[in-house]
Amino acid sequence: MDIHKEIDTRGLNCPLPILKAKKALTDMLSGQLLKVVATDPGSTRDFQAFAKQTGNELVEQKTQGEEFIHVLRRR
Repeated sequence: MDIHKEIDTRGLNCPLPILKAKKALTDMLSGQLLKVVATDPGSTRDFQAFAKQTGNELVEQKTQGEEFIHVLRRR
């Protein structure tokens, strides 16, 4: 996967990872990929809802140890 931007939201709780992702996406072009690294277990559910509400595609979600990785494609 060709990630265009990555943001680190480790240690932040809802809604901060979503807000930071929303801000990052505004600076990106349509089709570009944003990777978000989070430690908030609720971020999995939050990013699923965020993708539905905004029309951005949730390409991938995975858990690596204590971290939750979310990849979004800018609409």
